[in-house]
Amino acid sequence: MTDLPTVRLKPKANARAIRHGFPWVYENELVTDRRTKKIEAGSLAVLEDAERRPMGLVAVNPNSKIFCRMLDRNMDASIDQAWFEARFAKALDMRARLYDTPFYRLVHAEADGLPGVVIDRFGDTCVVQPNAAWADRLIEPMTAALASVIGVQNILKNASGRARVLEGLDEENTVLLGAAPSEPVPVVMNAATYMADLTGGQKTGLFFDQRANHGFAAKLSNGARVLDVFSHVGGFSLAALAGGATSAMAVDGSAAALGLAEKGAAAAGFEDRFTTRKGDAFDVLEALAQEGETFDVVICDPPAFAPNKPALEKGLRAYERVARMAAPLVADGGYLGLCSCSHAAELSLFRNASARGIGRAGRRPQLIHTGFAGPDHPLMPQLAESGYLKALFFRL
Repeated sequence: MTDLPTVRLKPKANARAIRHGFPWVYENELVTDRRTKKIEAGSLAVLEDAERRPMGLVAVNPNSKIFCRMLDRNMDASIDQAWFEARFAKALDMRARLYDTPFYRLVHAEADGLPGVVIDRFGDTCVVQPNAAWADRLIEPMTAALASVIGVQNILKNASGRARVLEGLDEENTVLLGAAPSEPVPVVMNAATYMADLTGGQKTGLFFDQRANHGFAAKLSNGARVLDVFSHVGGFSLAALAGGATSAMAVDGSAAALGLAEKGAAAAGFEDRFTTRKGDAFDVLEALAQEGETFDVVICDPPAFAPNKPALEKGLRAYERVARMAAPLVADGGYLGLCSCSHAAELSLFRNASARGIGRAGRRPQLIHTGFAGPDHPLMPQLAESGYLKALFFRL
């Protein structure tokens, strides 16, 4: 690959961090000129340190603040179908050891050696989110490798999401192989059945990252009345019913998501114990308090209130508000689960905001468990952003 263009770090750039595994190079760390800025988005290049010593093969996008993403430390590597097959084989080996079901996150971006690429598996269908320009450019060998290694019949491209916008990419969803399922796909986790809409749902259709946290909440829910706020397709509420909850209410702003939750409850035989309430989560929390409602278990799993550092302070106030409004709905001795998928709100900040909100509600909490994303969402130690999910469970 000696015919590739080169990009070079500035003398003050942190070359040591990159050598120790940090996978990104920002625009302000590179020597940029007309030549480097003319490199097409998604092209491959050789990254050099300030002394012109090669550091690895990178994918380049002059349109992104993340100018380079490290692909391979081996200068002789060919980023082709065989290269993708090797990455997928390693990813599959770990998931096959962890799960006895073909439903999981197969590729978790940088942590699985495929920067910006997310792939969720739903049985014989994979949904790919190529959230970096290089992955869009090499989608054909990636698709061929995925079909070869995993053996799935259908591969869908999901182009939605903020990450692709930041990369300057399109938002067009397409079928890469086979066909899109005509109906929601039933996914069994924690003895609950979830209905995943792979073409019209949020993200890839289902959030596998909360699997372990759903299971923990289910342990608290035997004989309990449960409230699941920001429920999506019934993540915590359906798991709670499988765990023996006497009733569960799912609250979400999306009628479509609640409809899928109802189908999931019916598929598992829980429909007589399951109700939904459509509306803005904060409005519903306020209304339930005015109605004098209490629950034995309350779980709040909101969207990312702090998706980046500029939004951090506002996001932490929102998490505090969730805790303050949810805490009064928890019966004495009951449990409150609070979640954050904001990587900018690291654990201690999120925990402190949650504790402040509970305290402002006049409740005394015991923190009994801290959960994270499941092992099919591995964390890359050098990249804090890969460890985004936090779940705090309090007894009040």
